[in-house]
Amino acid sequence: MATTRLLIAALGGEGGGVLTNWLVAAAAAQGLKAQATSVPGVAQRTGATTYYLEIADEADSATHPVFALMPVAGDVDVVVASELLEAVRMAERGFVVPDRTFLVSSTHRVLTMHERIARGDGARDADSLMQTAERASRDRFLTDFAAIARKSGAALNSVLLGAIAGRKLTPIPAEALRDAIEAGGIAVARNLTGFDAGFTAASCLERSPDAPGETPAASKTPVSTALEERVRALPGEAREIARIGVARLVDYQGPAYAALYLDRLAPFADEGPLCREVARHLAVRMSFEDIIRVAQLKTRASRLESVRREIGISEDEPFELVDFFKPGIPELADMLPPRLGRALNSWAERKGIRETAHFGMKVKTNTILGFGRIWLLAKLKPWRPRSLRFAEEQAAIDAWLKLVAEARAVSPEFALQTADLARLVKGYGDTYRRGQETYARVVEDMVRPVIARKDTVEDPAAQLKGAIAGILAAPA
Repeated sequence: MATTRLLIAALGGEGGGVLTNWLVAAAAAQGLKAQATSVPGVAQRTGATTYYLEIADEADSATHPVFALMPVAGDVDVVVASELLEAVRMAERGFVVPDRTFLVSSTHRVLTMHERIARGDGARDADSLMQTAERASRDRFLTDFAAIARKSGAALNSVLLGAIAGRKLTPIPAEALRDAIEAGGIAVARNLTGFDAGFTAASCLERSPDAPGETPAASKTPVSTALEERVRALPGEAREIARIGVARLVDYQGPAYAALYLDRLAPFADEGPLCREVARHLAVRMSFEDIIRVAQLKTRASRLESVRREIGISEDEPFELVDFFKPGIPELADMLPPRLGRALNSWAERKGIRETAHFGMKVKTNTILGFGRIWLLAKLKPWRPRSLRFAEEQAAIDAWLKLVAEARAVSPEFALQTADLARLVKGYGDTYRRGQETYARVVEDMVRPVIARKDTVEDPAAQLKGAIAGILAAPA
């Protein structure tokens, strides 16, 4: 092959441009002629970017090769994708073809905005994406490069470069690519570690589509023996979910709050599938997001380490972390005692400013002053049970549990779908309020009439399931 045509599909902020520069610099150092162009994209975090390279081998470099500025469908030898959906996009555009293209792709996912804002689970089916990538390519090396990068403490682009070298996909020797990293002078030690990790993975594995990523522990929060014994008393189907829920709520508000969670589960303990479903939704509903919870998460000791790992910088490299907050009157009212909070909401409603008045803030949480401000908010956790939001959420949870218990008299399947209604209430702000309105409408139109025996539909559980699926599939 006289010229290798290579297309890199990455996301903004992942270093696709740096990866391209390493390849071009290594080619030049070997006396090989090469050209790289970037195809216009959204060069920001999570925006799609593509880089196209043509690298002549030694024989062709001795002449005057003519390089193309853009990739042509069906004429690309190697496609390197930093994420699975990007690989499939390249296949759909014709750049990955069964009779020519070698595909190198990470199997992890970075969800698109459409996937994130879906009311239900909007993520594309990973198995379907994997099958598309496999069918489209002549040969492939698919594995979770993001997990390899995390494990090695390196950036994703250096791991991908190592994989390219390990599979010998260009006429550039591996040592020349290592030298290019050193000559670049950017986080050299960490990038060389990532390169070696990618090289080893590519050299040892023919193909690893099912290589596992890092599976985070459900929670590292310690749980008391008394709570653990109560979890073990639950039906087998519900224990693991309940154990995760208990750990989550101990972290959220403390052991007493986790004990309340188990108290609320107790009436459903005689029916395993229903107990499991209630346990799953109840843990999420009881750990609702308020400003205190946001502050808790932003002041965790592991957060700065996680940010460093995500953006690919070492411990000795400085960076600035700015968090944006835009609290409004509803958020302030939520933090007040119920009577004062309702009074503030009523006043703002009369003035017509409840939904329009906001207070924009930019807080540098990697500084002592900025971190201290958020840390003080997190320390308001003992106040949470006295707040308006807490009172409203607990009342809503109790009403939902009562509804599920009443639905059991209709059928176990109807009770399961009634429990699943909790999925409609999620998010915060306007999204949360719309979810509440939708939930209330479905309850009044489809649940209460069946419980009261005023609506004798043939299969109320199936109808309710279909309604929930339709609502979650609709745009938020």
